[in-house]
Amino acid sequence: MITDIKPKKSFSINWGTSIVIAFALFMTFILYFVFKVQSNSKYDNELVVEEYYKHDAHFGEEMTQVQNAHDLAEKPTITQLSEVVNITFPPTFTPQKLKGKVSLYRPSNKKLDFEIPISTSGPTLLIPKSKLVGGLWDITLAWQYEGKDYRLKQSIYIQ
Repeated sequence: MITDIKPKKSFSINWGTSIVIAFALFMTFILYFVFKVQSNSKYDNELVVEEYYKHDAHFGEEMTQVQNAHDLAEKPTITQLSEVVNITFPPTFTPQKLKGKVSLYRPSNKKLDFEIPISTSGPTLLIPKSKLVGGLWDITLAWQYEGKDYRLKQSIYIQ
C-alpha cells in the first residue's frame, strides 16, 4: 500500500521580512519611550525662556549693559556668607540712585526662580539663604545708575 506522504510545511522568513520586522520593533520601542517621557511629569520639558524670540530681540541691549558693567572701575560683588548671599555695590555709587532688580534663576526648576527689587539704604543687599534651595543658582544683577544701564551675571552654588 502506497500512501501519499506530503512533506511538512516549515515556517520560514526570508531576510527582507526579518529586516522589516526588526525595524518595526525598533520604531515601536523608540515611540514608547518618547511617549513615556512626554507624558510623565518627572521629565519636565520646560523652556529656559518662555518667549525666547522676544528675549533675543533685546540681546544687543543686554550685551551693551554687560559691557557697561565690565567697564566699571569698581564692580558690584556677589559673595556667600554663612546665612546670606551678599551683594555689595561700590562705595562710589549712591544707594538712593540705584534702581533695578536681582533675578535668581534655578536651572533645574523654573518654579524656584524669583526676583528681588534693588532697594538699599546702604551699599549692600542681603538675600537670606533660607529662600534658596541647595544647588546651582544663576544670579543676574540688572541695575540703572545715573541714566546708564548695567548687567552682571554670576553663578553660585548653595550647599
